[in-house]
Amino acid sequence: MSEVKISAELRTEFGKGGARRTRRAGKVPAVLYGHGEKPKHIALPAREFAAALRHGGINQVFAIDLSDGTQALALPKAIQKDPIKDSFEHVDLLLVRRGEKVTVDVPVIVVGEAARGTLVMHELDRMSVTAEALHLPENLEASVEGLEAGSQVTAAQLKLPSGVELVSDPEAIIAVVSVAPSAEQLEGETEAAETEAAEAVEEPTENVPAEATAES
Repeated sequence: MSEVKISAELRTEFGKGGARRTRRAGKVPAVLYGHGEKPKHIALPAREFAAALRHGGINQVFAIDLSDGTQALALPKAIQKDPIKDSFEHVDLLLVRRGEKVTVDVPVIVVGEAARGTLVMHELDRMSVTAEALHLPENLEASVEGLEAGSQVTAAQLKLPSGVELVSDPEAIIAVVSVAPSAEQLEGETEAAETEAAEAVEEPTENVPAEATAES
């Protein structure tokens, strides 16, 4: 994964008020830190930052041109988003160097078709790996192709790209293949749930006597 160039301004306002003004200006408050250097508070262009993450994923490396004339390579370490507005609230960026190995969490996707009549349960959607900062995989694939009911896919079975090492437990279960429920079973479960809900509605509530008040 190659780096994405982006410009950033140094921030002089801090705290919640300063962060709100930064976001209103169409920028994302961020902190750049690592390698023993003094943290820098910066503002990233929100649209460019979001577009880079959509294209390169959560482990996109940024080549940042700072307003003080310096440059830096950095990797998002923590991203805070507003769940309602789906906008970025704050970003922690970790300084990296070319050739340096870093440990990151990488998304895991399930690929392939299991045997007919089975159901695939995706248990883990991320794995920790170590790789060179500019060669981080966008995702890892867990294949369930042709697997029968009762099969499992573990982290050890992932095909890792060259130079990528697994950090997570190799015995961690990523996907489980089980027997798919029949139409009759699904219908029975639905009817049972509807009956239980109806009984709960019809069940009378106890009359709780009000506390007696003292005579005046």
